Amino acid sequence: MISYKPFFETLKKKGITQYKLETEYGVSKGTVDNLRHNRSITLYTVDELCKILECEPWDIFEINNYESFEER
Repeated sequence: MISYKPFFETLKKKGITQYKLETEYGVSKGTVDNLRHNRSITLYTVDELCKILECEPWDIFEINNYESFEER
C-alpha cells in the first residue's frame, strides 16, 4: 500500500502550507485531496512535487506491506 504521509511531513519541514501549494505553485485541490486520502497520483505529479519541494520521491510517498509477485 502506498502512503503519502511523508509528503505532509515534507511540507511541514519546508514550511509550505497546502494553501500555498495550491495558490503559489498551482497544485490542484484534487491532487492534494488524492494525497490526503492515499489515492493514486501520476509519476509526473510526483516529479512536479519533487521539483517544487526540492526533494526526492521517497520524501513524497512510502510503500507499506509490500508483497512481491513471487510471494503471492
